[in-house]
Parts: sequence; structure tokens; C-alpha cells
Amino acid sequence: MAGSSGASLEISGLDAGYGAVRVLQGVSLSVPAGQTVVLLGTNGNGKTTLMRSVMGQVRPTAGTVRATIDGQAVDLAGLSPEQVVEHGIVLVPEGRRLFPRLTVEQNLRLGAFRAAARAHLDANLALSYELFPRLAERRAQLVGSMSGGEQQMVALARALMSQPRILLVDEPSVGLAPILVSRTMEMIAEMKQRLGLTVLMAEQNFHQAVRIADRGYVIVHGHIEFEGESAAALQDNELVRQVYLGL
Repeated sequence: MAGSSGASLEISGLDAGYGAVRVLQGVSLSVPAGQTVVLLGTNGNGKTTLMRSVMGQVRPTAGTVRATIDGQAVDLAGLSPEQVVEHGIVLVPEGRRLFPRLTVEQNLRLGAFRAAARAHLDANLALSYELFPRLAERRAQLVGSMSGGEQQMVALARALMSQPRILLVDEPSVGLAPILVSRTMEMIAEMKQRLGLTVLMAEQNFHQAVRIADRGYVIVHGHIEFEGESAAALQDNELVRQVYLGL
């Protein structure tokens, strides 16, 4: 299984965007080893661009993105997405991006493409089915015929198959009924606990996100407007109350 939670992420002074459009401006945030950090913001404020910048899908124009894994510092800026994944940093993208015409098990096996994961494929597959019993029941079902909640389970389990150390989850609540959002958050928390993961989650569902957060940030128009050192600090903040609670 994945090692102990000796993996952290540090983003400093990050500028990034698309062509002439600058989406992120001077973004700095810290994801300490073994913690779940939430990046809160409504649509269009830069959460996905930040995730894509960490994963090498968007090249930052300024700033640094560094991971420290088992005491080894890794500069992620400039690496390809494949190289980032090889370091054990894995993204569950918004919209899940599964292979609808493949079965559950085929989708999961495709998650184990990095060398460190292939060595543990059978053990991680067993753990996936233990954590997500419904997937064990439906391992031969085509993913495209599953519900949104079931597909989110596949996306999380596929990430588990890649032997992650740092897990990025982008908008896991999108398109899910409220009761499924709650269950999805619980599954992310359980994965983190069982695998000793470090988690950065981008989410606009404030109430559900803070249930599993150790700390978090609020991003507005590409700037970090607030850093909460705890879930309680996020709930007590005036900006958060205005943006999310309508107070």
C-alpha cells in the first residue's frame, strides 16, 4: 500500500492562465503532510487552474510548485503530467474522465500505469473493492451505465490504484445528489486515513468540504482571500459567511 504520510505540497507566488488570460495571481498555499486541505471557491475563480498547474497540465508563468516526498524536495513546475504522476501525485478530475465503454475493473487497472503502482496492482485492487464494496459487485459492469455516484467511486478507486502519496480532488460534488455528496466526502476521508494520504480538494460545497478538512483557503478571482488554520476558522470567517452562507 502507499507509504506513511511523508508527502507535502507547497505553492508559492503562483501565476497561471491560458494565453493572455491570467487566472491565478500570486497564489500561495501549503498542504502539510497527512492533512486534508480544502480550496474553497465558487465557479470561475481558479480552482481547476490551480489543480492543473500542480499536475503539469498548465504551465505557470511565475511562482513555484514544490512537493516534498519522504524528505526529497521535487520542483513540479516544468514537469510533464506523466512525470508528476510518477512522483505519486494524482488528480481525480472534475467530471471524473472515465472510460465509459470499459468495465469497472478495466478502468481501475488503467489507474495502475506507473511503475510503483504496477508492483502493487493486485493488493490495491483488493483494497479498492474493500473500500468500495459496490464496485466489487459491479466489477464487470460498463462504467457508462453507472450512476453519477457510482462513477465517482470508480474515479476515486482508480486514483487509489496509482499508489498515490498526494491526492488532488477537483470538485467531487459536481452533479451529485446531496446525500451522495456527503457519502463521497466520507469516502475521501476514509481513503486518506487508510492510505496515509495528503489531500488537496477543490470544492464549492462549503458545508460538506469543511466536514473533512483540517484547514483551508478561500480563492476569489484568482487570489487567495483567506487562509483558515482549521475547519472552525473557516466557519467563523466573515468572507466565508458572505460567500457561502449568505449572511
